[in-house]
Amino acid sequence: MKYKNCLVFFVMAFVSCTVLKNQRLHSAIEFPALSLEAHRGGKGLMPENTIAAMINAMSFPNVTTLEMDIHITKDKKVVVTHDDYLNPAFVLTPDGKDLEISDSKKYRVYGLTYDELKRFDTGSKFYAAVPRQQKQKSNIPLLEDLIDSVQAHIVKAKRKQVFYNIETKCSLKGDGKQHPGPEEFVDLLMDVIRNKNIERYVVIQSFDKRTIQVIRRKYPSVRASYLVSNSKTYEQNIQDLGFRPFILSPNLKMVDADLIAKAHRDSVKVIPWTVNTKVEIERLKKLGVDGIISDYPDLF
Repeated sequence: MKYKNCLVFFVMAFVSCTVLKNQRLHSAIEFPALSLEAHRGGKGLMPENTIAAMINAMSFPNVTTLEMDIHITKDKKVVVTHDDYLNPAFVLTPDGKDLEISDSKKYRVYGLTYDELKRFDTGSKFYAAVPRQQKQKSNIPLLEDLIDSVQAHIVKAKRKQVFYNIETKCSLKGDGKQHPGPEEFVDLLMDVIRNKNIERYVVIQSFDKRTIQVIRRKYPSVRASYLVSNSKTYEQNIQDLGFRPFILSPNLKMVDADLIAKAHRDSVKVIPWTVNTKVEIERLKKLGVDGIISDYPDLF
């Protein structure tokens, strides 16, 4: 009996320490009261999802958060890029030629090793969708290299620590084709985050509710954001997810005073995307949003 009582005591002590540790991760590092986020590093100004874009975004003092997308390569590397396939609109081949649209499906990120992927140029070609974007030769970075560069710049520039808002690019129909299943995807991402010791500065976001559910189940200390773009009500989206996330991140067209009030009653933050005019930014701030995601961090 004495042995059993001791065992119960140690188990309870371990559980209590774990809970306290998770609570401290959030309480010790306060999330910005207004999270001003450079979408894909500020793709309106620099080649999207590149190290150069992230460094440039940090030159704007109001930017609190670097937003980015991740995929998994054939050799299970976590890379920072948005599209399932290399995008002919702005990607050049390793020898500097245009990607033919008819050939674009050959270049599936999940079908290439990182050594193959990094040879493509994602920053030199004029991209009509973002005419102000500065052009420079770039490549798709490893997430771990991007984190190293950002953290080194923070020290060098004596800048305040930024947060990382990292989107998993996955969906049910893409499992095993465009990416691994959600559990493996999240585990690969969390391995990088924990190896780089930035968990307390991270939000993981996704349109794929399975990602958010895996985080809640396996990594409850990590802040999660549920991306939505639909005609559902606030209540319907929360019911669909199954719990209240740290952030609800809706298309800006979904945001009104009623949605914000309901989210705030549930202690859920509202951070809309993608807000690319000063007028819209000011309108949403007046409504009481908790952050803004924009391609143009110079508007903040």
